[in-house]
Amino acid sequence: MQERLRRLPAVEKVLQSSAAARALEQFPRPRVAEAVRGILQEKRRRLRSGSEVELSVSAEEILRELRRRESPPLMAVINASGVVVHTNLGRAPLSARALEQVQLVAGGYCNLEFDLEVGKRGKRTRLLRDILCELTGAEEALVVNNNAAAVYLALRQLAAGREALVSRGELVEIGGSFRMPDVMAAAGVKLVEVGTTNKTRLDDYRRAIGPQTALLMKIHRSNFELVGFTQEAAVPELVSLARQHRLPLLVDMGWGSVLENWPAKLGPAHHPRRLLEAGADVVCFSADKILGGPQAGILLGRSDLIKAMAADPMARALRVGKLTLASLWATLQSYREGKAIEEIPVARMLLGPAEELLLRARSLRRMLKRLAPDARYRVVESSGRVGGGALPRCELDGWAVEVEADGLSAGRLAARLRRGHPPVVARIRRERLLLDVRTVFPAQLKTLAEAVAAALLAERENG
Repeated sequence: MQERLRRLPAVEKVLQSSAAARALEQFPRPRVAEAVRGILQEKRRRLRSGSEVELSVSAEEILRELRRRESPPLMAVINASGVVVHTNLGRAPLSARALEQVQLVAGGYCNLEFDLEVGKRGKRTRLLRDILCELTGAEEALVVNNNAAAVYLALRQLAAGREALVSRGELVEIGGSFRMPDVMAAAGVKLVEVGTTNKTRLDDYRRAIGPQTALLMKIHRSNFELVGFTQEAAVPELVSLARQHRLPLLVDMGWGSVLENWPAKLGPAHHPRRLLEAGADVVCFSADKILGGPQAGILLGRSDLIKAMAADPMARALRVGKLTLASLWATLQSYREGKAIEEIPVARMLLGPAEELLLRARSLRRMLKRLAPDARYRVVESSGRVGGGALPRCELDGWAVEVEADGLSAGRLAARLRRGHPPVVARIRRERLLLDVRTVFPAQLKTLAEAVAAALLAERENG
């Protein structure tokens, strides 16, 4: 490794090479030098980690690094993975109605905290109350910046300095290594585990209740399910137990939907109305998962409890801004008007007709054959995923285009597509590259076909 590190060229030597010539024609020398320095630092890091690294620096590497440094850190990506609520790709894409509402308030002033009737300061916490309560049957509602924040705020108000009972089978770790026990500890709540990993009975909660118990809590199993020899206490049972001991019940739904006619093929519905009608005191869920809205956490439930959370000093730190409020209202309005499947991208991807996906895949195949005839393309059946920790066992039957090119591995083609403009995130199945059209907007098909053709051409030119 030390010998290979010594063989890496110096920055000045690279700048004098033909590899840097194209870059120096387009960019000032200091910026090209910084790009080369960054490339060499990355090569050193990879060598020290034991990875195979090309020791020379190519013109393509330099130009790619310069483009990366010039580009905004966030860029539009074509999602051809078939994962609808893809957390790494920004979760739910917003509807046209939501984007329109954002545009209306983003470029000027709005009544975020101003009561236009009386001409005095108002409260942003009230802006979405009516529509959320109408759609869910909640007494009161509050919106914060994500569901982890919702859980944290609820725990602070309901159980700070005391104990909360949670089943061992529900102590989840969500994306980014955030663990529920850590969130509880940050909120000043002592976790009391009840039951076992696979079986937690109502009696386990009953026996754990003591003088310091402040809260019963039920948590959605994000990204996994327990199957086989299992048992758990249902929400109505926990409601009955909580009321016997005058304790609140908090249900962290993880994801939720306000769609009234939830299709059985997707699995059990997660409608907050059902839980509130069953007697849960507070429920919370993410707005940017199945609901199809912006990143936000929604808290619903008893008026006294939600109002106490809104008055908590931490509520200000966790509050959302005008863009979130505008886009979330527009998303909820689509549900209110019965237009969710028509207007909200996530709902359309999950519940739209399968025939539409087949037509989309055939259209993409025709474009690809015309633009890059040397490769082979097949329309194949594909199983998409819901994503976002929701319904992990649910497979979404759909269609994809399989791409195969002689002398080019699926992994190499996928990497080339990710580095393209725009980037394309595809899926690999049985050493074949799949472009799952479920998550590709119809207006993106031509751009996707051009991106694939460009990637194939670049690979041929580079040997």
